[in-house]
Amino acid sequence: MRRIFQNGIALAVVIVVLFIVVPLPTILLDVLLVVNISLSMLILVITMTVADALDFSIFPSLLLITTLFRLGLNVSTTRAILGNNGDAGGVIKSFGLMIAQGNIVLGIIIFLIIVLVQMIVVTKGAERVSEVAARFTLDAMPGKQMAIDADLSSGLIDEQGAKARRAKIQKEADFYGAMDGATKFVKGDATLSLIITAINLVGGLIMGSLAGVQDVWNVYAIATIGDGLVSQIPSLMISTATAMVVTRTVSDGSLNDDVVHQFGSQPRAILTAGIVIALLGLIPGTPHIPLLIVGVGLAVGGWYISGQMTRKEAEAVAAAAVPVEETPQPSATDFYKDINNVYSLLTVDPIEMEFGYSLIPMVDENSGGKLIGRNALFRRQYAQDMGFVIPSIRFHDSSALGTNQYIVKIKGEEVARGEILVDYFLALEPSNPTGEIDGIETVEPAYGIPSRWILPENKEMAEIYGYTVIDPLSVMQTHLSEVIRSHAHELLGRSEVIQLVENLKRTAPEVVEETVPNVLTYANLERILRNLLREGVPIRDLGTILATAADALATTKDLDMVAENIRAALSRTITRRFCEHGQLRVVTLDAEVEKRVISSLSKNEQGIYLAMGPDLMQQIITQLAEYIKKFNDLSQTPIVLTSQVIRIYLSRMLSQFYPNLYVLAFNEITSDVQIQSLGNITLSREAAGRPERKAASV
Repeated sequence: MRRIFQNGIALAVVIVVLFIVVPLPTILLDVLLVVNISLSMLILVITMTVADALDFSIFPSLLLITTLFRLGLNVSTTRAILGNNGDAGGVIKSFGLMIAQGNIVLGIIIFLIIVLVQMIVVTKGAERVSEVAARFTLDAMPGKQMAIDADLSSGLIDEQGAKARRAKIQKEADFYGAMDGATKFVKGDATLSLIITAINLVGGLIMGSLAGVQDVWNVYAIATIGDGLVSQIPSLMISTATAMVVTRTVSDGSLNDDVVHQFGSQPRAILTAGIVIALLGLIPGTPHIPLLIVGVGLAVGGWYISGQMTRKEAEAVAAAAVPVEETPQPSATDFYKDINNVYSLLTVDPIEMEFGYSLIPMVDENSGGKLIGRNALFRRQYAQDMGFVIPSIRFHDSSALGTNQYIVKIKGEEVARGEILVDYFLALEPSNPTGEIDGIETVEPAYGIPSRWILPENKEMAEIYGYTVIDPLSVMQTHLSEVIRSHAHELLGRSEVIQLVENLKRTAPEVVEETVPNVLTYANLERILRNLLREGVPIRDLGTILATAADALATTKDLDMVAENIRAALSRTITRRFCEHGQLRVVTLDAEVEKRVISSLSKNEQGIYLAMGPDLMQQIITQLAEYIKKFNDLSQTPIVLTSQVIRIYLSRMLSQFYPNLYVLAFNEITSDVQIQSLGNITLSREAAGRPERKAASV
């Protein structure tokens, strides 16, 4: 019994198919027709109450099952009508008499109108909406993936949250793709119902031709109309449910909640409409009583809602008004008479963020600001990814800035600034938008993507057109996170290095005692760790870094070479950092180019440096610009793959032109990674035939 219950849906589908073959008694047919109507009504109510279309993700499959159920019933009722002299049960007869009301022609006309409403209006509209929603959902997937990656990199979500959101995006694409196909079942069902109705009527007239024409017409017409109605009414509800699901993809709550909330937030409109309708009721010749009842009802309702909103606003203002004791503040002259207070001016914050007056609510936690909380999440995520704890950030407002502006400072100096429109959303323009949205043109501050500030009411349309829409707080947090990432190596000081080493002592004291500071001083370790962070290499595995550094220092005193040996030892970490799904997309250097770069290396008292001629440098920079566009189209980090000999020198040169470009060596990538080359930097024929001029040193 338990096994039968677990496979109940499959068993029900098999039984429905049997309806087409096995005749059903009229009593059972009546029960199944009522079940069909009830099931359709239940589905309609569910589609109006779910907040998210994915909360009813079984709808496409359920649509197919209910359609098959109706078709099976259609065949059974047709068999009953034609085989029992028009007697197909009490349900069909009752519906036929109710709609016909003694006038068969009127009944047929009403039935045809219902069929046309379903086929032309509801079903066709739902089919079109499903098709457009499926296409736009697929087009918007890359932008949504970019938004997830941005939230993950800024620490707003963790890896599990990113996986859940990616899975939801995939489910949305699958759902709307299934809905696009499932609506074809509804359209075919409506068409077939119309054909079956005609068959019932014509077949009944032919089979009863020996009887009186008037009696045959009444019996079979009523049965046919009733059969059509009990089929079309559930079909119409299912079609409406289909349209309801695909048109409510951006709803934040149930349909009832949305209607109550949005109408209730416009009391003036309700009051105005009530007054106008009541005035219409005073005009001679109009239906006075209905207009006055409705008008007065709306006016009273609008007045009541307006009063409720006014009282709530007054209570909120009273709750926010907290008395503050005024304490006498010393004058600036008296304050700075104390020399210790003067020394407080010399303090430099590692990271500082200043913002204009309009942005205070986004930061102030007492006003509901979430920027500080999100930054705490970013600090945790960055520590897990890179092995370095970001220092505390000082947030404060500044009267010197515009009301919507903010700046980020590293050790007292400005490194980035931006502007936020609090009451707008930022829409990142896709490469090929399906439409244009009105807004204020700007540039996304973190990645430099062309964007528009759009009104909240345009958010849904922008997403349909393929734009990635971001709220103002996320824009500011993402920019701050990217600035911190790019300057993390500057935030790593001697005290942070000592703290990292002390933390390692708890788990690997032998490695620390053997290496620091006897073999590797804190100053040299700080330099190595800074170089790793500058090129985006995590320093979380500090034990491997110290052990490798100790071994390398036994053969060389060049810290650059020590850092290269450490990078090779961290190959798994580097591979995880830059590879996606076991694949690494890179740009490579031609063998002749590498030879030219190696021949450009020079050595002096301070070490080895790269003295590259302007012709070779120009060719490399120009070709890289074209390849970086390919990386941007794929939403991936641009990477150049080269040999270990020239990696560090080439990286330092290219970082001056492309700060977000990473140069990796072949020995830094594990063997299980599939490397895909997006291009190869080569020399022109003229440059290959002439010697290199050493003019630029890096």
